Formats: sequence, C-alpha cells, structure tokens
Amino acid sequence: MPEISRFLGIVIAMFYDDHNPPHFHARYGAFRVEIDIRSLGVLAGHFPPKALGLVMEWASQHQQELMQDWELARQQVELLKIPPLE
Repeated sequence: MPEISRFLGIVIAMFYDDHNPPHFHARYGAFRVEIDIRSLGVLAGHFPPKALGLVMEWASQHQQELMQDWELARQQVELLKIPPLE
C-alpha cells in the first residue's frame, strides 16, 4: 500500500487495486480507517476523535490531490506525495 502522506503519527495510503468508491486509508498506531474522498465520510474502521479530526482537516485541504492519486492508482502508476497537515 503506497504511502502518500504522513503527519503527527498518522499514515495516509492508497491501494492500487482498491474498490470503489474513491477512498484512502489512514492508520494511527493500532487504529485503521477508510475515508471516502468525495464525502469525507468514514467507510470502515475507527480512529480516536482527535486523530480523525486531523485526518478530515487534511483531507478537506487535499481532496483534489486525493482524487488525482485515486485516478493514478486506477492506471497502476506511481502515486504523488501529498503535503502533510501543518
């Protein structure tokens, strides 16, 4: 699973052969979550509320880049790194 960003102990990644809807994966310690790129809704998993808020803030700032990476993943080409939350 290619890592596309990392910040404050949170790792953001995408699978090349993942299912629709367009989404990304985040992990924080033992916690895992899948986030829909378009709606920013949680598809699966669980995160501590503060960490989830940070992921949502980051994702809202980078929705366009996340969709671009989703399309690159569909084409099986290298994903672009996305800047971390500052």
